[in-house]
Formats: sequence, C-alpha cells, structure tokens
Amino acid sequence: MAGHPRHDLDDALLTPLRFSVMAALRSDIEIDFSSLRDLLETDDSALSKAISTLKTAGYLVVRKGYVGNRPRTWLTATPAGSATMKIHIAALQAIAAGMAPTA
Repeated sequence: MAGHPRHDLDDALLTPLRFSVMAALRSDIEIDFSSLRDLLETDDSALSKAISTLKTAGYLVVRKGYVGNRPRTWLTATPAGSATMKIHIAALQAIAAGMAPTA
C-alpha cells in the first residue's frame, strides 16, 4: 500500500503565493514580473521572495533584460517545475478526495 498523498506535496509549493506563481507559469511561454504581480494581486516584495525560493528549487528561470531603457524581468517554468507542479496538484486532489495516490 502506498503512503499518504501528503508525502508527494512539495515544500516549495506549500505557500499560496508560490503555488499561484507556478500555476500561472508554463514552460513554453514567458511572463513578465509586473504582469505576474498584477495577475496574482500581490506586491513586488512578496513576489520577489516567492520567485527567489522557486528559482533556488530549480522550478523557474529568471531572464533579465531591457525594453528600451527600462529594465524588465521575465519568468518561465522549467520542465522540473512543471513536473513537480503536476505531482503536487495530483497529491492535493488525492487528499481532497480522501483517497490514496494511484502512482
């Protein structure tokens, strides 16, 4: 018998903001910092901290550049981040359903 699905939850995704960041990102598109901040209805500081944690975990890539003279930051989920997010969501669904994981 497999263990409880909570063991498949990823610590880096346990806060609502970090989970929301990963839910908003995909590995095939980039989103800029300000658009993500506005989408998630958060402030720069909280989003920066969440991004730092997720980058350290290897779940997203940060690209910095300029648009004209203005600095910009773009974010993209890594394949590892996308895979971890799928496992995390499956664990949440299993917990909510009161069932053991199928994997």
